[in-house]
Amino acid sequence: MTDADAVAWIATALGHDPGDPLPYLRALTHGSRDSANYERLEFLGDRVLGLSIAEWLYERFPNEPEGALSRRLNALVTGAVCADVARTIGVVPHLKLGKQARDDGAADSDNVLGDVLEALIGALYLDAGQDAARGFIRAAWADRIETQTRAPRHPKSALQEWAAAHQRRPPEYLVVERSGPQHAPRFTVRVSIGKLADATATGASKQEAETAAAEALLTQLETRS
Repeated sequence: MTDADAVAWIATALGHDPGDPLPYLRALTHGSRDSANYERLEFLGDRVLGLSIAEWLYERFPNEPEGALSRRLNALVTGAVCADVARTIGVVPHLKLGKQARDDGAADSDNVLGDVLEALIGALYLDAGQDAARGFIRAAWADRIETQTRAPRHPKSALQEWAAAHQRRPPEYLVVERSGPQHAPRFTVRVSIGKLADATATGASKQEAETAAAEALLTQLETRS
């Protein structure tokens, strides 16, 4: 794909003709390809995304307390969700990756795709302002926010509550393995509640692996009861 192809795609995918295409092209560029990459834009886009989703949830669920809104927010801005949005709008063919990163599977990495999506939001914000960024985010996340009929309960919080309710020791998390290249790591985490039960899961970050392990253990415990 050429830069011209990428710019044409950006106009369609983000709903805005780039005033300056360079920040958008940088947002698609991995550090393995060029030092002028997406990292700074990702930092900005992450904050723009969080504010836009928080503002939307505040409007959409006027009767919910802060805790419920926070759970909704956290579920909607995870790296996995951002990566899913990136795939949906067609980011993958336009990624600019070094050969090693491409060979290592960076084009299918949730970490990479999630960061690129946030970097594109950052570029859009700089180019066209908050209204344009908000409009893209609301269009891209519309189905996800509307299917949240109730505020999700985070698996780690739910497992903590289960342990307390059953007078058990708090859950303990242990990283048992870290593998994969630096740009696409894989963490394996085991969570246990004393000697009662344990579960293991893998994720693209320690937090993701802990969440998956907590969910697996909670399912195991609820099946027993």
